[in-house]
Amino acid sequence: MKPEVDQLFGGRYKLISRIAIGGMGEVWLAQDEVILRQVAIKILKQEYMGDPSFIERFRIEAKHAAMVNHEGIANVFDYGEDSGWAFLVMEYVPGDSLARILERDKVLPETKVMDIVAQTARALYAAHEAGLVHRDIKPGNLLITPEGQVKITDFGIARVADQVGLTATGQVMGTVQYLSPEQATGKPATPSTDIYSLGIVAYECLAGKRPFGGDSQMIIAMAQINDMPPALPAELDERVRKLVMSCLAKKASGRPENALILAQRAEALLPTAPRSQAATELIQQIKQVTDRTTEIATLTDTAPQPTQPIVWPWVAIIVVLGLTAISVVVAIIIGSMTPVPVPTITVTPSTQPSWSSDTPTAPAPVTVLLADLQGRPIADVLTDLTAKGLVVEAVAGDPVPVDDPRSMTVYNATPLGNMPAGSNIRVFYYVPQSTDATPTPTPTQ
Repeated sequence: MKPEVDQLFGGRYKLISRIAIGGMGEVWLAQDEVILRQVAIKILKQEYMGDPSFIERFRIEAKHAAMVNHEGIANVFDYGEDSGWAFLVMEYVPGDSLARILERDKVLPETKVMDIVAQTARALYAAHEAGLVHRDIKPGNLLITPEGQVKITDFGIARVADQVGLTATGQVMGTVQYLSPEQATGKPATPSTDIYSLGIVAYECLAGKRPFGGDSQMIIAMAQINDMPPALPAELDERVRKLVMSCLAKKASGRPENALILAQRAEALLPTAPRSQAATELIQQIKQVTDRTTEIATLTDTAPQPTQPIVWPWVAIIVVLGLTAISVVVAIIIGSMTPVPVPTITVTPSTQPSWSSDTPTAPAPVTVLLADLQGRPIADVLTDLTAKGLVVEAVAGDPVPVDDPRSMTVYNATPLGNMPAGSNIRVFYYVPQSTDATPTPTPTQ
């Protein structure tokens, strides 16, 4: 009996609709009847259930994917076996796989491709740092959300570098069209293996076809080992062409040193907007207010006499600054040290300043990557995103101690990816909270 709509797995996962069919099984959209959320459930094909090696590979998929906690890797929630079926429960990622996008669009713009490469490479770097190599990076395993965020899925044939592989000696694993030369010759997979496969994906997105083809898997595998890929279209940016071709070097030593370096090089090819003078001045004032408030909190906690006069000059400075346009920022910082709910700030791109004689230019599309925002001071992020033409809402989020290095830094944003200038974006940042104050409630998102 094949999986069907309304079938219940593990006593809690009700199938809604089939999403895709892969080499090892089917992927369904399902409803978790216990906590009432939608999930993706991958069901191992029944013909494999009699093969212990396939079942073992399926079991370790959950363990491998759970090794890394990264926004660019689809979460794995559960694994189970029920009535002759083995299944894996994963985060449901709305959107399409890159494979479906390429079926529809054939070729993607350079900026979009570099964004996908950067996001994927950063997620792979997190996996590599945990000792995990994916070994099967391909368009079908890269999910793209409506906001443009990339999610890597299917670590089913990945393996930890210091573990014994589950395949027979000499057996080739992975999809041959995206197979690295070292995999094709039976050598162990390394982080550079994933970089090569990601290079094939980028090549296909830019050229509308894969670099190597043939009538059989063996012919394609031999081409991966021996042949140089055809040149990318000459109309592409030379820097983009060089970066992609460097990923396709036959020897791992010729590829980018690691996935993080690849991500940084791809991000350097994305368009950026210069910081405006007005925004720069605003952020400098925000930083000054933050510094003054932190100093006052420190002096108040450590002063031997409650009437020590050194506090008052700083209070006077804050009062003067409070009369300026950034008084709302002062309210946020001081308010974060009290039980009063912390307000949000909305920063709207300013019109042409009255003192400028320059003619306004049409805003360009904006690309926002979460990796570019996380861990940065909220003041800097407000400046950059506003300068790019976005309407920014800075949302005071989780409280942290005043002396915590995460204080006033960004930890999340929505939406992400490519968006028109003038779009709204919410940026969440950690709020400084004095240790003796009542915790500030986190706003409902």
